[in-house]
Amino acid sequence: MTDNYIIATIMDESWLTLEQLARICRVETTWLQLRLDEGLFPYAESVAGTWRFSNRCVQRAQRMHQLERNFDAVPELAALIADMQDEIEHLRAAIRITGG
Repeated sequence: MTDNYIIATIMDESWLTLEQLARICRVETTWLQLRLDEGLFPYAESVAGTWRFSNRCVQRAQRMHQLERNFDAVPELAALIADMQDEIEHLRAAIRITGG
């Protein structure tokens, strides 16, 4: 979890290429490209035909890959679960902020 925090903190203002994201997440670029083609990375941008990924995509790709690998989940299900995990984290953070 610490590695994810460090990566996210460093990358708050940075963008990654497809190859960089694949290397960080230890996945093949084809794995990422297939999921991009399916629309499963809503925080990615295509600029002049080149994909750019925000820091949110790092954790999403790692979660999706882990779910697919460990539970044999189809990509769409892995993306849905990654969305739900992200929402849970945001809700927990909101609760901590409000003191609940």
